[in-house]
Amino acid sequence: MTLPIALTSGDPAGVGPEISSKAYGVLKGELAFFVVGDRRHFPDCVEISNPSEAKNAARLPLLHIDFAASATPGSPDHANASGVINSIETAVRLAQSGIVSGLCTNPISKQVLIEGAGFAHPGHTEFLAELGGVKQSVMMLTAPELSVIPVTIHIALDQVKTVLTAELLRDTLRIGRDALIRDFGIRAPRIAVAGLNPHAGEGGLMGREEIELIAPVLAELRINGFDIAGPLPADTMFHPPARARYDLAVCMYHDQALIPIKTLNFSAGVNVTLGLPFIRTSPDHGTAFDIAGKGIADATSLIEALRRARDMATARAAYDGEH
Repeated sequence: MTLPIALTSGDPAGVGPEISSKAYGVLKGELAFFVVGDRRHFPDCVEISNPSEAKNAARLPLLHIDFAASATPGSPDHANASGVINSIETAVRLAQSGIVSGLCTNPISKQVLIEGAGFAHPGHTEFLAELGGVKQSVMMLTAPELSVIPVTIHIALDQVKTVLTAELLRDTLRIGRDALIRDFGIRAPRIAVAGLNPHAGEGGLMGREEIELIAPVLAELRINGFDIAGPLPADTMFHPPARARYDLAVCMYHDQALIPIKTLNFSAGVNVTLGLPFIRTSPDHGTAFDIAGKGIADATSLIEALRRARDMATARAAYDGEH
């Protein structure tokens, strides 16, 4: 049986507590998970002392860690920033120790963490890479209709051409392909790669990155056995017949990847961090302070993120057992 999943607190003033309880109501009996957080922030919980107890809990199981303050929905408190970070670090330690099968992370406010605890990372993805001791991790967004990876992530658009290098593209594609094989059970993954410029550069008329940077990397990887198409015009990659030809779309910048998947399925999208020594998923939305505490937050993305973490853990265990 798969070990339970550790769910981080996220910002307790956001929708995390609400969607966690809703997710448990749906998933109880289907998969085991528990929250790493302060009992004051999750009123509909039962405290556990060991992750193994999550499998038989009557209500949302919670492994207690102290936060500095109580929480008011919709009013983030900088005093709780260190507790939010501690929740992530605790979940990672549990995953690294093999006590849980992976972690799922509730939404955080980077502004609160920066202002309250001097958080030095652009987001979850980069922080988890540091905790996991890896040089690079990769952000994937996945839904039933589409899986995408942006090569460059949380940077201004005018910085993309500087940050986008052959090394970064090559490493991103390798990490993506390896994850499809090991964590998604796709033994012969097909990858489509977008160009950077309109019409994939139009043969150099609209930019030369496709010719000078992207195409050489793809040619090199094809020699090494990758089933990879591109560079392709991004505006023709996402209609249904095009999507049927690949398992993963790799795009050059954030919105080029995230706009199509959020348009196709905003509610069920899941954020997955690839390249880590442990499984990590997350709902594909933010803290939603504006609706926190009102009882209207949609838990669909968190439910799918927890299911994805379980499925990835199962696929990874099967693959590792074969190899």
